[in-house]
Amino acid sequence: MQNPRTAIYWKEKLQLISHVEGGAFKETYRAGLTFSQQVLTPEHKGNRNAATGIYFLLEYGEFSAFHRIASDEMWHHYDGTSLYIYEITVDGELLIHKLGLNIESGEQPQIVIPAGSWFASRVEVHGGYCLCGCTVSPGFDFADFELAEKSVLQQQYPQHAEIISQLTR
Repeated sequence: MQNPRTAIYWKEKLQLISHVEGGAFKETYRAGLTFSQQVLTPEHKGNRNAATGIYFLLEYGEFSAFHRIASDEMWHHYDGTSLYIYEITVDGELLIHKLGLNIESGEQPQIVIPAGSWFASRVEVHGGYCLCGCTVSPGFDFADFELAEKSVLQQQYPQHAEIISQLTR
């Protein structure tokens, strides 16, 4: 049976707005508990909420550009097709994660991207979309967000120049 919901449906019902890295999102959770800078890593630029959560939606033809944050980020699949998440680890290894519900084809309903990894994502099914959620702990703050510069990232990881070219702005 075909899914009756569309990307437009989810954008309207969940009141998603454009995200700086690509796609659409809405923050859904920000923990009241905060961690002080003293217990966090040097990459965290101040006190942080214990955790944050968002809805995130990408459609075919869009991408979430390579970026990194100071915290671990867990992705959760909710609806639509699979989402490919491209991770360049701190050691320079390229990992391709498939977020989705088709376990038999290598998809996983949850994926964790560790703090400090560069990552980007896109839907690779023509006409598809992916509605997912992202949980970040310690919580997300734009002060800890770094959007990749294409030439700098390609110079750092020349072996991944092609995918970096495709998934940076």
